[in-house]
This record gives sequence, structure tokens and C-alpha cells, in this order.
Amino acid sequence: MTTANGQQRHLEGFLEMLAAERGAAANTLQAYRRDLEDFLNFLEGRGLALARIAPAEIGAYLRAQSQAGLAATSRARRLSAIRQLFKFLVGEGLVAEDPTLGIAGPKQGRPLPKTLSLAEVDRLIGAARRRTQTAHGRDRLRALRLYALLETLYATGLRVTELITLPRSVLVDDGRILTVKGKGGRERIVPLTPSARTALDSYLDVVRQSGGDNIGMIVGKWLFASRGAQGHLTRQRLAQELKELALEAAIEPERVSPHVLRHAFASHLLDRGADLRSVQQLLGHADISTTQIYTHVLEERLKKLVLEHHPLASRR
Repeated sequence: MTTANGQQRHLEGFLEMLAAERGAAANTLQAYRRDLEDFLNFLEGRGLALARIAPAEIGAYLRAQSQAGLAATSRARRLSAIRQLFKFLVGEGLVAEDPTLGIAGPKQGRPLPKTLSLAEVDRLIGAARRRTQTAHGRDRLRALRLYALLETLYATGLRVTELITLPRSVLVDDGRILTVKGKGGRERIVPLTPSARTALDSYLDVVRQSGGDNIGMIVGKWLFASRGAQGHLTRQRLAQELKELALEAAIEPERVSPHVLRHAFASHLLDRGADLRSVQQLLGHADISTTQIYTHVLEERLKKLVLEHHPLASRR
């Protein structure tokens, strides 16, 4: 049996294990096959066998993939497949040592968060405000609720679940500070802007005057009440209302969501001079590394600062 045939047999055994023991779907098996056959072809071209390769050969394969223009995500996926193959071969006693141990995966740049410009957020809030001035009855209460939701979201950067499940009791004190329970039950304090507080007051005044029930809402424990089974507005309904509002504000609906507005909150704060640690606390990130996706905003601000104020910046 040739080396190539022996390596193909090892691959088939690995794929059979994935199907039988892990219940891998056909598409998953095909993806593993494509990635690993590419690796085996590389080894065959160099006259190498799976049982006798060193970490250097795997490194050479990854470098060749990079030079061929394969994306970092695809290279990481192929390395993961190779790791699993060797784990299987070692477990079966077909290979003495795993040559993938200690090999670092390719660095994958984190995609920048989707956000909106300050002007776009102003247009969105303006469209919501205009709705409250023209709507009547149930439509007016819903418009006031959406306006209050939007102002609160942009003022605080809350996660959508945190926002829609705010209890009415959160405004019991002076209403300028919200105490929010986030992931893992961790509490944090988030200040409200005057415009958010005004929007909330207008919404709650109408809820109290109407009793809520006769215009389609149940007045209960939730700040953003709804007649739905949960008693509060759902994240799906909020996302839908924001996309409808985006059309009125001349913004592509697919660019607008509660999460995008959370990103806008963070990006605009940093652009106006806030420090990363403060933004971390406001967003409720347990680790500063999560907040570091916004460092591009800081970098742009520093570039602008140097270009505008450095004495040599105007020289060519």
C-alpha cells in the first residue's frame, strides 16, 4: 500500500468516527474532507507521511495557505481539522505524538462593530419624536413607547434584553440613574440623559392617564409594557419597529437594530473623549478585552488630534 493510500485510509477512518460517534452531518463531513484532503495533498507533494511529520511541516502548510491568499478564518478552520485528525490518530495508536501541540492558530482580526453616525442617530430619534406629535390613541402610546425606548437605549447602551425587561420600579428614585441587572446577575449603575428622562416621563404620563389597558397595553411590573404573553415588548418586535422607523429616517433598515445602537452609544462616547474603562463599565462588559473592539475609535481620535494640533502636521 502506498503512503498516499495509507493516509487516505486514515482520513476515512477519522470521518467514519465523526459520523458514528459524533453524529456529524453530511455537510460537516464534506467540509472536513475538503480541508484534510488539501493538507494530505500538501504532504504528498513533499513526500511526507502523517506518522512522521514534525510541527515545522504543519507550519509550512499554514504559511503556504497564507501566501495563496486563504483568509485567516479559513486557515484557522483547517488547523482545527488537522488538530482533530491527529487527536484521533494518537488515540487509535496510529501516530506516536501529536505534531499540532504548541502550534498557534492564525491571528484573526475582529470585525469592527456595525454602527451609525451621530447624524444618523439624530435622524432616527427625530423620526421617532415626530411620530409622537402626529399619532393618536393606541398609535400615540406606541409611538411614545418607541421614542422612550430609543432615547433610553442610546443614552445607556443597554443590551436589548436588559432594556425590554426593565421593571417600572427602576424609576422609583429621582430617575436620573438606572440600576441594571446584566449578565451573570451583575448589577451596574447607568445614568440617564435629560432627553431620555423627558421621553420616559411623557410615555409614562400617558400610560397612567389611560390605564394602559384600553389602548393595548397591560400596566404591570414592566417599564415597556405590552399585551404579549411576556407582559413586555419583545426584542423581535423592537427590532421590527426600529427598522420601520429607519425607513422614515432615510436609513437602510438592515443597518439599524438595538445592538447597532448599543455600538453607536459606545463609539460616540469614545469619539467625544470617554476612556475605555468607563465605557466598559457602562456596557457591563466583565472583561476590558471585550470593549477593545472599539479601540479603532480611539485610534482615529488620536490621529485627528495629532493632525490638528501637532506643529509639524501641516508640513508636506
